[in-house]
Amino acid sequence: MMQNIENKVAYITGGTKGIGLGIARALMENGVKVAISGRNIQAAEVAKQTLGSENVLVLQADVRNFEDEVRAVEQVIKTFGKLDVVIANAGIGKFAPVDELTLEDWNAMIDTNLTGVFHTLKATVDQLKQNKGYYISMASLAGTNFFAQAAGYNASKFGVVGFTQAAMLDLRSYGIKCTTIMPGSVSSEFNGHIPNEEDAWKIQPADLGQIVVDLLKMNPNVLPSKIEVRPTKVK
Repeated sequence: MMQNIENKVAYITGGTKGIGLGIARALMENGVKVAISGRNIQAAEVAKQTLGSENVLVLQADVRNFEDEVRAVEQVIKTFGKLDVVIANAGIGKFAPVDELTLEDWNAMIDTNLTGVFHTLKATVDQLKQNKGYYISMASLAGTNFFAQAAGYNASKFGVVGFTQAAMLDLRSYGIKCTTIMPGSVSSEFNGHIPNEEDAWKIQPADLGQIVVDLLKMNPNVLPSKIEVRPTKVK
């Protein structure tokens, strides 16, 4: 039994580019009202123009700051009257051998990728309980597959996977669904990359957007709690 998601309200952190922007576009194409946040309000305004709609709410918020998330959620409620879907997507990557990884880079990844995911859920959970909503965290295959020069990034993404799966068990009695999506190589601006034609083999942001749409439309009795996504081919 497919669910109608038209007029649902979604909040996406890190929604100004890449995966977050791809998810925003896919949701809007399916009639969902969308709010996107980022640390840079100018980038958020550019993203709004890219989406080509006045119906998207753009917000300046840093997921490392819990008060920012609380204010962002308050603005979503003020604008749209409710909140049904939360996509915790904001994330960064700093890569170096563990003996060379700086304290600053370690803290930035843990604070953004892991603590930020908690902040986003903490700020939205009351609305999710009220509306039997859906919480989706964007992890990575790096959340189960460790690799060299990624100790900090692996730690943060392993944490996101564990956090979201435990949250799923805590919250499903309220009718809240929780899923973590774990992409492999994605064509995005992550870590300063500029998407180009050589990225055609990679997962595209629109592909992940479609996965989110499919999750939201799924029978309410079914919960894919953890989804690994890989490119069909390796370059």
